[in-house]
Amino acid sequence: MNDTWILYMLFVAVLLFTGLYALLTMRNLIKLFIGIEVVSKAVSLALVATGAARNSVLAAQALVITYIVVEVSLVATALALIINIFRRTGSLDVRNLSRLKG
Repeated sequence: MNDTWILYMLFVAVLLFTGLYALLTMRNLIKLFIGIEVVSKAVSLALVATGAARNSVLAAQALVITYIVVEVSLVATALALIINIFRRTGSLDVRNLSRLKG
């Protein structure tokens, strides 16, 4: 491993902790979703950086592209759920989700 990989992993750690901070402290569904996206971008960067450090860039890029395709479908589903929650409750606060019990 080289110095560039260490720099990338430092940036991955910053992104990961920023996303986890957002997940642990926010109550708005959109902000929680942004935190999840920041964590997923950290995972993508870690995959590409590790692939570049091990001289298997093509395999890492293939993994990241597959990851992005799966992530896009999850993003669309999550945004649809968030929109429906807002229509039902009129709020994006996580504490108001207890009213959706059926």
